This record gives sequence, structure tokens and C-alpha cells, in this order.
Amino acid sequence: MAVPQDMARPLLGIGLAVLATVLFAAHDVVNKHLLASYDVPLVSAMRYLVHLMLMVAILGPVQGRQLVTTQRTGLVVVRALCLVVATLFMGLALQLMPLAETTAIIYLSPIMVVLLARPILGEQIGLFGWIGAIGGFVGVLLIVRPGGGLDPLGVVFALCNVGVTVAYYLLSRILARSEKTLALLFYSALAGAVCFGLLAPWYWFGTMPSALDLLLFASLGVLAALGHYCFTAAYRHAPASVLAPISYAHLLWAGVLGWIVFNQFPDAIGLAGMGLIGAAGVLVALHSSRRRKG
Repeated sequence: MAVPQDMARPLLGIGLAVLATVLFAAHDVVNKHLLASYDVPLVSAMRYLVHLMLMVAILGPVQGRQLVTTQRTGLVVVRALCLVVATLFMGLALQLMPLAETTAIIYLSPIMVVLLARPILGEQIGLFGWIGAIGGFVGVLLIVRPGGGLDPLGVVFALCNVGVTVAYYLLSRILARSEKTLALLFYSALAGAVCFGLLAPWYWFGTMPSALDLLLFASLGVLAALGHYCFTAAYRHAPASVLAPISYAHLLWAGVLGWIVFNQFPDAIGLAGMGLIGAAGVLVALHSSRRRKG
């Protein structure tokens, strides 16, 4: 049997997915570094403005009107605004908590989507879905346990990010049936650029960033754009059942880079919680992919 052309190079797809997780983790590191000196709206504005300009400059001439054409514009805008709010909460959490723990809590989102997919989308959960969801919650409890040393307000911000990101994921599933991926990416970048761009002047206190900081500001948009592109391109070469669990490599890179750059390393119980969240997410991803395949 001939192998479909778009699935003929699974190793390339896996490599692109792994590269995407590295780029996302690097983005988070730069983001956290800048948030130590600048406010969240200003840093986020620079990230989305660069991301938007890259899409317009590179994809605009090729895609034309297809880049802005949507079937369900209202839901597309709501989805984009969910990402804007999630970015705000992520930035606030990173200002108060280590990178690894923050990233691990955020990865509760795809596990919660499994629980909400049944009442909202009519999808079946199944035994493995429940096991993964319970494992993910236990993992978060291990990370945010009393005495764990995490800032309580930072935990609240991270959990708020989870709630908004769940809505973003659910809308993504609904809109995937009618909208093109690049159009969804474009409107997300546009919403972030507009919303944070309007807020940025109120958080600019006249201090000019150094040349290094300006370079880091620009790199935020580049890393985000390249990460999304690599992850999207990976699905052209490998099936979702192979790629879905790879997204949890983001947890590994966040832990490693957080240790190298910020000298922040989770304790043993925190590491156990992160491992449990990663294992639960991989279990849910594999089970969901196999169920769709079947």
C-alpha cells in the first residue's frame, strides 16, 4: 500500500514538533527575563506586533485574502481574545513563579479539555481519559502544595490561564471544522497586537530598553511565529497520534532552561508532580488519537 505523500516523512514531522517545543520553551525564557524589568502588556505587545508583522510580510503576498477570510468571524475573534487574556495571565504568573512549575500547571489545560469535551462537543471520555485527568490534577496538587514555596497569587494567575486556555482549545476544535489554520493564527496575532498595543503606552515609563533588550523583544515574536509554524508543518509529515504526546516535551525544556538560565529547579515533590502531569497528558493524547483513528 502506498504511503500518503503528506505522511511519508514521519521523522521529519517528529523533528519539527520537537523543535517547536524547544522554540516555545525558549520564548518562555525570554518572556520571563523581560518581565523582570518590564510590565506584561508592554512585553506582550512587542511579541504580538512582531508576530503580526512577520505574518503580513511573509504570508500576506502568498495567501492574500485567504489570510483574513473566515466563516465564523465572531467565534474566531472570541478565540483570539481568549488567547490574549491567557497571555496576560501567563505573564503575570511568570513574574511571580519559576518557569518549570508555571509551565506544568498550564499543561493542565489540554487534560481539562478532555473532561469538558463530552458535555460541550459530545466526545466520549473513556476510562483512560478519566485516569489521565485525575493524574493531571494530582500532579498540580503536588506542585502547588502548601510549603512548596510557590507564590499563591502566581498560582491563581496560572490557574486563571488554565481556565481561559481551555476555552481557547475548545473553540479551536469547533473552528477547525470551518476555518483555515493560518487565518486562525493571523487573527490571534492581530488581536494580541491591537489589545496589548493599546495598553502598552500606559506601561511605558520613558526608559529606553538596551540594545540587548530590543533584540530580545523582537525575538519573542520570531520564536512564537517559528514555533507555531513548525508545529503546524509537523502535521503534514506525521500523524496526530504520533505528534500529540510530543507537545509535552515542552515541560522538559522548560525545566532544563529554567535551571540553566534562572538557576531555578523544582524540588523532588514538584518534579514528581510535573512528571505526573506529563504522563497524564501523554496518556490522554495517545488515547484520544487512537479513538479518533478507530
